[in-house]
Amino acid sequence: MEQQITETAGSAAAQISLWHLVAQASWPVFLVMIGLGLASIWCWAIIFEKFIAFRKEHAANDRFETAFWSGQSLDDLYHTVNARSTAGMASIFITAMQEWKRSQGAAMRAGFAGVQKRIEKVMDVQIQKEMGGLEARLLFLATIGSAAPFIGLFGTVWGIMTSFQGIANSGQTNLAVVAPGIAEALFATAIGLVAAIPATIFYNMYSNDAAKVQSRLENFADEFSAIISRQLDERA
Repeated sequence: MEQQITETAGSAAAQISLWHLVAQASWPVFLVMIGLGLASIWCWAIIFEKFIAFRKEHAANDRFETAFWSGQSLDDLYHTVNARSTAGMASIFITAMQEWKRSQGAAMRAGFAGVQKRIEKVMDVQIQKEMGGLEARLLFLATIGSAAPFIGLFGTVWGIMTSFQGIANSGQTNLAVVAPGIAEALFATAIGLVAAIPATIFYNMYSNDAAKVQSRLENFADEFSAIISRQLDERA
């Protein structure tokens, strides 16, 4: 009898692998595992996409700032930047210059009082568009970071309930009966943590990066607005 129990326990232990736990899980726990696994894959896709997006944003802003403060005229910079695709500060500059050129004719007739307000407004709108693109899908990381552990815990609780039901039905409490169900239940929590931990870390990191980018864009908009204000005062 003891030898039979030992052989059964050894067979069960040999079957406890990651793929076996997923394949043999009950349907609620199986759906939890698959859902969390897919969420984790999507989180990593967002993480890599945002890593590239923020690197491009910082590089584009650095290049434009160098060109902006190089001493060339605003018109020359406008024609240079407008000839290629723009992002970040360059897009704000292009939007402001386009509004400035559209408003010049009306300003000559009616005065320059409303020109600066319109330019500031279009720059604010463009900043919101830029930040909307950078912050897109970050909410998914925040959601997974906060919800995944609880979803995994649900799978754990369900798995333990199933294990206890199996013990009650079989009337046996040896390791061979208990171990697979407990391992399946704990694996659901492990997947939840694997999905939640990187999602939380990178959400905090990218949120901080987004705040820095927004502050940088707003500072540039203020500086450019001051330049426009001086030019309007000179023309008035």
